[in-house]
Amino acid sequence: MLTRWRSCLVVIARNEAATITRLLTSVRPFVDDMLVMDTGSTDDTVHLSEAAGARIAHFPWIDDFAAARNAALDTAAADWHVVLDADEWLIGEGSGAALTALRTTSPDFVGTIALQDHFDGGTAQSRLSRVLPGRVRYAGRIHEQPVHDLPLRALDVQVGHDGYLPERLHVKQGRNEQLLRAAIDDDPANPYLWYQLGKDFSVYDRFADAEAAFANASDRLTSLPLTPAWWNDLVARRLFGFKSLKRHAEGMVFAETQLQRCADSPDFFFALGDLLLDWAADEPQQADALIPMIEDAWRRCLEIGERPEQPGAVEGRGSHLAAHNLALVLDATGRHEEARALREAR
Repeated sequence: MLTRWRSCLVVIARNEAATITRLLTSVRPFVDDMLVMDTGSTDDTVHLSEAAGARIAHFPWIDDFAAARNAALDTAAADWHVVLDADEWLIGEGSGAALTALRTTSPDFVGTIALQDHFDGGTAQSRLSRVLPGRVRYAGRIHEQPVHDLPLRALDVQVGHDGYLPERLHVKQGRNEQLLRAAIDDDPANPYLWYQLGKDFSVYDRFADAEAAFANASDRLTSLPLTPAWWNDLVARRLFGFKSLKRHAEGMVFAETQLQRCADSPDFFFALGDLLLDWAADEPQQADALIPMIEDAWRRCLEIGERPEQPGAVEGRGSHLAAHNLALVLDATGRHEEARALREAR
């Protein structure tokens, strides 16, 4: 007889009335159960979650995401846990079928989903471990991670996320910084925490603070045996910060140290081209030397192509965004036919 495994959507939420229904209705047809662990909502989150068919449980917020997630997992008590946030929702034609298939799939691996981050001006891609066997639990006060020794399997599950849109960011401002600083106090040598702190600062355009955090992450990276998957994203963000701070030469020196490590990252070369272009605009006397390097950076983006599997990869930096910028440079340097051909090819 075929074993049937029970699946449950598991969500922790507080004051998520604006988005919780979207999440629950997108997932409801494909799982056996839905649990919303409310951590202190004062809006209609609980009522809307119940109306959408979810079970409700309550957990007092103690500034620890892993604690809240683990309490939710304990309460859900399913064979498979699909862990999503209230500002996420299921997208993609094959996603529902992939979740439905969990009912006949042994929970002996951790499933990764494709997350599409929507932000002001584009989208970014990442793969995250969000489909967990029932026994797996989290560790980490913030940017918590599932702890396990199971194999990973990429599932055909796509999830949208709009928590980085401006109207959502202001609600979270300050919360993540506080939790990250507390986590760093507990584990100051952890480069991932410094990277996340820098990322949080950069989201709010606090570029000087972001650079200090990214520099700390870079200094501590030597303690890791392998280059982490998030490194390309840190480098691209750090280069954008150098540009925003008008520390172009410093950014170029840093970029030169990363050419080999980031050789297959269109985001790295896109950010490098952007930095150099801003430098040329600020110091026209340097333009003749910088323009060939700008052009080379964006041509390299097109040679690499899109790499959506790389964490933080921004859609278009390996295709139309790089082509658009390169065409502008070609036009500005009198190569109009080449620019036109490039635009037509895209």
